[in-house]
Amino acid sequence: MKSLIVEDEFMSRRVLKELLSSYGECDIAVNGREAVDSFRLEHEAKRPYNVIFMDIMMPVVDGLTALREIRALEKKMEIPAGMAVKVVMTTAANAPRTVIKKFNEGEANSFLVKPISREKLAREMAALELAAANRAVSENG
Repeated sequence: MKSLIVEDEFMSRRVLKELLSSYGECDIAVNGREAVDSFRLEHEAKRPYNVIFMDIMMPVVDGLTALREIRALEKKMEIPAGMAVKVVMTTAANAPRTVIKKFNEGEANSFLVKPISREKLAREMAALELAAANRAVSENG
């Protein structure tokens, strides 16, 4: 499985990378612009991401704008809805309304409130039905 962490805060990136590394390859972007560029480049190289964990509040391009751009790129690339990258928005406890709104609009697949624990991540990966996630959950109990 291949994932992309989009997070401007160093410690959040570090924790999420440590947690996600047991599921497979993990790339990092520090803002929404890098996320959109990474998404496009990896698709062009025929190595698309299975899941993107995207923070909402970031400099340069915020997570919600990046999400809209990624979904627009998927349409332009004619990626079937069932093959679209799964996007999990991440947020601090004080901003969940914005995430819920985007989730309800159908742009994001899910959301997690920080801090993200191993257990929270395992439940989320299983809920997203990512094959590698199911293996990692069963291996780790």
